[in-house]
Amino acid sequence: MSSLYRLGLTAMRDAIARGECSADDVWLSCRGQIERHEPAVRAWRQLWPEAGFEAEVRKGALRGLPIGVKDTIDVCGLRAERGSAIWQGRTPQADAACVSALKQLGARVMGKTVTTEFAYFTPGATANPHRLTHTPGGSSSGSAAAVAAGMVPLALGSQTAASVIRPAAYCGVVGYVATVGNHASRGIMPLAHSLDSLGFLARDVADVQYVQALLGRAASTAEPPKRPPQAVLAIDGSAFGTVAPEMLALHQRAVDTLRACGVQVECDASELLGAEGGLAWVEAHRRLMAYEAAQTLAFEYDTHRDQLSPALSALIEEGLAIDGEQYDALRTQRDSALARFVLVMRRYDAILAPAAPGAAPEGLAATGRPDQSRPWQWLGAPQVTLPAGVSSCGLPLGLQLIGAHRNDHVLLGLARWIQDELGWRGRVPQPFD
Repeated sequence: MSSLYRLGLTAMRDAIARGECSADDVWLSCRGQIERHEPAVRAWRQLWPEAGFEAEVRKGALRGLPIGVKDTIDVCGLRAERGSAIWQGRTPQADAACVSALKQLGARVMGKTVTTEFAYFTPGATANPHRLTHTPGGSSSGSAAAVAAGMVPLALGSQTAASVIRPAAYCGVVGYVATVGNHASRGIMPLAHSLDSLGFLARDVADVQYVQALLGRAASTAEPPKRPPQAVLAIDGSAFGTVAPEMLALHQRAVDTLRACGVQVECDASELLGAEGGLAWVEAHRRLMAYEAAQTLAFEYDTHRDQLSPALSALIEEGLAIDGEQYDALRTQRDSALARFVLVMRRYDAILAPAAPGAAPEGLAATGRPDQSRPWQWLGAPQVTLPAGVSSCGLPLGLQLIGAHRNDHVLLGLARWIQDELGWRGRVPQPFD
């Protein structure tokens, strides 16, 4: 039973249904992975005690299967310290809405995963399972690393800039960010209220599909559909910042492969980006995030400024320097871009773009650049990272699909088809397997 950790969440569910194992077997297999590899990966902030759990849990759709929860998301009885000494020891008395819903569906929380400070850029100690000297990305660093290392089949994250999409790319797993506003945010620490969104990390799109359908109360969750895309807009990311040559090459190979599969792929993004261009979108996201973060973290800045990192203090101070008229102008700029996005997405099933500038950078003191996800999070669109290739030094490379608003189920269906047809699937790396 020790190899059960290799399975995805839906495969675990099916194995339990066939009587091949129990939820306790799965829990112990995943817990064994944690015991063996947590000293090196450092994905967890706190683990749930290894006590038994109620029989009713096993009867839910998720059958008592383990999940990880980012430390910005409240779990009753476990600390939620938000990656900051300011909130050390904070223990919520209620679950976040998403956690409560998953528990009702039969999920069992393995523990809290490491986050960067207040879900911004200053990292914790988590390492990338594919190479322990490289960053796992952020801010959902612990969730991505735990899933990659086989410690849990699925973990919750959140995204304001690139906090799910980039760690998923760096750690070679599937990362999904919901349309902004699709899920209740109660109990999730905010950073920038018009940009924040819930996300999931897993090794198989089918697992994300299943959980998303359950949380969205889909009419049927028996077998989430998959279908090939008919038309895709390919954007290689160079409009948003510097992209590594091997990422550009991977993107082009994906374009060629999709065309060979009969998909219509267009590469002209000028109508979408408009005269202002992609760098203006990146900068608009950054400034909007700064303004709203200054609002969100007013208490921490006013009363515990000396305990904030220089990076977070600088973000807040930039936001405080933006006045209300400038904030309104940023939102008007987004409205204009969003109108173009809605029109363009009527012709395409998805956008194909890099999930990060390249492979995970060496070192654990930073989390990598977020510019490849900033534009899509600015627009509030759903996104999915797929592990699409490997760099010249053996690290994962991820591409992302971006969909139309509130078409999350369609986007995930496309992602699952691409995963299955092209073999873009997350796997537990050596020496963790």
